[in-house]
Amino acid sequence: MSPTVSGLAMLAGLMVLLAIGTPVAFSLGLVSMGALFVVYGPFFLETIGEQFLGGLASFGLVAVPMFILMGAAVASSPAGKDLYEALDRWLNRVPGGLVLSNLGACSIFSALSGSSPATCAAIGKMGIPEMRQRGYPAEIAAGSIAAGGTLGILIPPSVTMIVYGIATETSIGRLFLAGVGPGIMLTALFMAWTIYSCRRQGLGLTELSQRFTMRERFAALPRVLPFLAIIVAVLFVLYGGIATPSEAAGVGALFCLILVAVIYGIFSKSWKFSQMGGIFRDTLKESVMIMLIIGASELFAFALSSLFITQSIAAFIADLDVNRWVLMGVINLFLLVAGFFLPPVAVILMTAPILLPIIMGAGFDPYWFAVILTINMEIGLITPPVGLNLYVINGIAPDISLGQILRGSLPYVGCMVFGIVLLCLFPDIALFLPNLVMGPS
Repeated sequence: MSPTVSGLAMLAGLMVLLAIGTPVAFSLGLVSMGALFVVYGPFFLETIGEQFLGGLASFGLVAVPMFILMGAAVASSPAGKDLYEALDRWLNRVPGGLVLSNLGACSIFSALSGSSPATCAAIGKMGIPEMRQRGYPAEIAAGSIAAGGTLGILIPPSVTMIVYGIATETSIGRLFLAGVGPGIMLTALFMAWTIYSCRRQGLGLTELSQRFTMRERFAALPRVLPFLAIIVAVLFVLYGGIATPSEAAGVGALFCLILVAVIYGIFSKSWKFSQMGGIFRDTLKESVMIMLIIGASELFAFALSSLFITQSIAAFIADLDVNRWVLMGVINLFLLVAGFFLPPVAVILMTAPILLPIIMGAGFDPYWFAVILTINMEIGLITPPVGLNLYVINGIAPDISLGQILRGSLPYVGCMVFGIVLLCLFPDIALFLPNLVMGPS
């Protein structure tokens, strides 16, 4: 069987399993075992454990559950609500200020959680009802938070960046820094579109008549600033060479738990210590899910390599006699389509090791490409059929249809595509900060 036929057979099998609702990790594992049986016969069982566990045998992966714990601790508390209210008081004089407050809260909460679904859930629970109460259409209320939540996988600390770094053996610290500039850029693009759209539709007029004194604005900050201090501290110890990403994640998670318990459990009495069990339960569930996908993806990659599919794809792309930007366009289209059907972690683990040598051979920077890949995955989070953020928002506001959420988020997809174009024209948006802090790669 030729590599092309084998690859199409594996892809078809994967799509069928995903279409009938099989979890991603099990879909990858079943297809991989079928392919390995073709190559090795009944002796394929000897390779399963070695390859699956080999994908998890990396100290860097310790950072994943720690950052998830950090996000779960903050998400269980009213921190998202406080963050949202604080920004609302400072931005209420801007057209569409309430939507801007939600986008700003999403970008900051992303730095605390590193998770898009957690960001959508934490900010959406307060933001969507408030926006609808003040006259914003359901599409704008839901779509803006679905899009703002995608920043969770780009703005550091990012779980997907950790996975990319491990899969490609690149520096996680440099990857985090590479995500800062593009994260700020996308937030600014989202906000610029929101101001234009709200001004054109005459939305947010109620907020313009509402005034807060400087005392009221500063009164909302004390419960938010400690969490912002954690972000700064984690980044400082990470880039100051004091700690590894795993150590920084562990310390960040510990301090988030302490702050939640002290600020909301002891002082404001709005958080109960009995919720601690739920935090660890949610962390365990999400961490195990990601680890299963990582292990199954490693098995899937091994099966692709055993059938010479990986090598054939790489050789085909490398032999394309096209301009390197045409090549980048083809790769972007491929990543975009893959993101429609698979979660970001799975796409990164399956494609990054194949694409990285091709990207570097064409003269592109691997850290710049990580940002391009991540933004493509962000688009996949708010587009069907998978569109995880769409379903999270629909779960928060079930009276808003998926179609309405999708229509509200589509303008932000345009902002992301424009962001990719800007990164292609000005790669230093991503590379300036890591080159400044850590030197040229």
